[in-house]
Amino acid sequence: MNQVLSTFGASPELLLLAEKKRPLILGRITEHHKDRYHIMTEKGVGEGRVLGSWMIQTLDPKEYPTIGDFVLCDTKEDIWIIHELLPRKSIIERKVAGSRADTQLIAANVDVIFICQSMNDNFNNRRLERYLSMAWSSGATPIILLTKKDLTDHPNEYLYQASMSAIGVDVLSVSDLIDHGYDELDCMIKPGYTYVFLGSSGVGKSTIINHLLGHEVMETNTIGYLDRGRHTTTYRSLFLTENKAIVIDTPGMREIQLDSADFDHSFSEITELAKSCKFSDCTHTKEPGCAVKASINDGSLDPSRLMNYQKMKKELHHIEERQKYLERQREKKMRSFSSK
Repeated sequence: MNQVLSTFGASPELLLLAEKKRPLILGRITEHHKDRYHIMTEKGVGEGRVLGSWMIQTLDPKEYPTIGDFVLCDTKEDIWIIHELLPRKSIIERKVAGSRADTQLIAANVDVIFICQSMNDNFNNRRLERYLSMAWSSGATPIILLTKKDLTDHPNEYLYQASMSAIGVDVLSVSDLIDHGYDELDCMIKPGYTYVFLGSSGVGKSTIINHLLGHEVMETNTIGYLDRGRHTTTYRSLFLTENKAIVIDTPGMREIQLDSADFDHSFSEITELAKSCKFSDCTHTKEPGCAVKASINDGSLDPSRLMNYQKMKKELHHIEERQKYLERQREKKMRSFSSK
């Protein structure tokens, strides 16, 4: 059995599948730079790219490898060739920034997503809700990680606010400048599991990963109470920690545009209240007998949370319609190409 890939998170089922595909070699993507990949295999790390026919036949960005993916590759040449993308157990994705409807893959085969916000001006409940909707739809488990608790005299207020937006989700806090500031996080990190750290630039993701690795690998920048910070990570990287856990660092995200979302988890109290509305298609705006609006009126539901929920639902509907249109255009183009 392939001990290297087992250490890097490959399940026994995946290892058995790979053995049947010999002489192709199983690897895991540890870095992604445009059309080139760094791949960890039983032979060590090599640079690779996808098979030429892959680029011709594949139009959907989701069908390309991303960091964390397990792939089968031919390692005979200096540049390894990726022949096959193996089944994923989770995939984190978002819509690319701007008006385009394309999907950007963040990471694959992740067990836990740490959503990082710092205890200063960076903290934002509405952004947190966006991250949670994206995280729940990925197939991984989200955990809220509040960083830089040394910057506030009222850490419990941040913990409370986060727990109100992340119902049923664990909320942890860390600090690089406080004794035992990583104890809660250290207890969460288990060998063989894959963890990704998501958040805005400067919230301390690289500092946390340096702590988990036991030495400084990622360059960091210091931020203050109001400073939004800067981050030197420009690509996603996968590392193995001292206790054999797998961690993925990501560049800071300036905006979260949804490509998919799980509202039943991220807004569970709203979806549960909606079941008691008088009308099954209630929009929670002006309809009589709306249980959601009633909860806002009695103070048990934050109106800004409902507004964010409705905004995200509308945004996702627009994205889905746009993607359907693009898919029809792709099919039309393929039919035209096939008829020539």
